[in-house]
Amino acid sequence: MEVIFSFIKEYDIYIILGMALVLIICILMLFINTVSISKLSRRYRKFMRGSKNKNMEGLLVELSENVNKAVGKAEDIESLYKEIDDRLDRCIQKTSMIRYKAFDDIGSAALSFSIALLDAHDDGVILTGIYGREECATYAKPVDKGVPKYDLSDEEKRVLMDAMRKK
Repeated sequence: MEVIFSFIKEYDIYIILGMALVLIICILMLFINTVSISKLSRRYRKFMRGSKNKNMEGLLVELSENVNKAVGKAEDIESLYKEIDDRLDRCIQKTSMIRYKAFDDIGSAALSFSIALLDAHDDGVILTGIYGREECATYAKPVDKGVPKYDLSDEEKRVLMDAMRKK
C-alpha cells in the first residue's frame, strides 16, 4: 500500500492531467451525443407529425397502406389513359379542305367544297358540296385505310392526299 501512495505522490500531476484529459474527452463525447440525439429527436417528430399512431411500426404500416392505395390508383389511371389513347386513334385527327368553282356559269364565288376527315388509321369520310345555279348536292364518301370506296373527283383526291400527309 505504501508503494501505491508513494507512486501517487510522485506522479500526482501526471495522474491529474490524465484524468482531466479523460474528463474533457467524456464531456466532448457527451456534447456530440446530445447534439446527435437532438437531431434524431427532431427528425423523429417530423416523421411522426400528423400520425395517429405513436409508434414507428404503426406509422410504417399506415404508410405502406397509403403506398399500396397510390399504386392501385396509378394503375387505374394508366388503364384509363390507355383506353383514352385507343379512343383518340379513332377520332378525327387529319383534315383538309378545298373550295372551288364546280361550274363556270355560277359567277365568281367558289361555293363548292371538299373536306377530308380522317382518323390516325386514315379511316374517315370525304364530304363534298357542289353548288350550281339551279341546285346543290352534298356527297359523303367513306375512306378505309386511305382507300376510297367510290370514285373521287380531282378535288376530292387532292384533299384526301393532303389529309393523309398530316400526322
